[in-house]
Amino acid sequence: MNEVEVVVAHSERATLRVGDVFLKVDGDQTRIDAEAEVMSLVPVPTPRILWRKPSVLALAALPGTTLGRLGGPSTGSPAAWAAAGAAIRKLHEAPLPSRTGQAGRSAAALAAELDRECASLVANGVLPADLVTRNRQVAEAALRPWTPAFTHGDLQIAHVFVDGDEVTGIIDWSEAGQGDALHDLATFTLGHERHLDDVIAGYGIDVDLDVIRAWWSLRSLLIVRWLAEHGFDPFAPGCEVDVLRARMSDRAGG
Repeated sequence: MNEVEVVVAHSERATLRVGDVFLKVDGDQTRIDAEAEVMSLVPVPTPRILWRKPSVLALAALPGTTLGRLGGPSTGSPAAWAAAGAAIRKLHEAPLPSRTGQAGRSAAALAAELDRECASLVANGVLPADLVTRNRQVAEAALRPWTPAFTHGDLQIAHVFVDGDEVTGIIDWSEAGQGDALHDLATFTLGHERHLDDVIAGYGIDVDLDVIRAWWSLRSLLIVRWLAEHGFDPFAPGCEVDVLRARMSDRAGG
């Protein structure tokens, strides 16, 4: 008999694995509906939808493994990382969906949210003021005009599966929609900076590396408190707080 594995769970949603089936349970039915719709539009491999009922989306498991996880060792050859970059480029060049995704928030809205979050992090002693101030400065480069692309919106490294040097699928499309392409690239390489060159080589066009670093800072600042409040540890080695600390080293180095 297959055991039930809790892949991820928090107050908003949970993903369970039973054998070769993943069950996504979400209290917001609109997110499930949006994810199923987007998966029918994307030009990259996705899990096969087995069935969909209120609050649950059942997906077939993908072959292969992820390239790693945030805070853990990365796996895969440079060619596998480049293949992921090529798949991301293919997504970004697809016809735009109708909805705005997580990566599509306006610069003004992001700036306001970022300022509130930075103030809270310092006032509550979650992070040192100098660390927050430096990363808020770095994050400013992400708050600029951008051309809408078809974005995943939450393209964590654990959401991309590969088998050898081939991408076999990308999962978790609930945040997908029109957005900033560099948000996806930054999310995918967060905490795995040494693979950025391989990803960009596969992506195939020059990108602004300062904006990618800015997204590393912005994303980390916005999510540290949420992670801590939902049972995750952003202070673990290689995770969000270490990403923020790396930007202090950037300044010290030059």
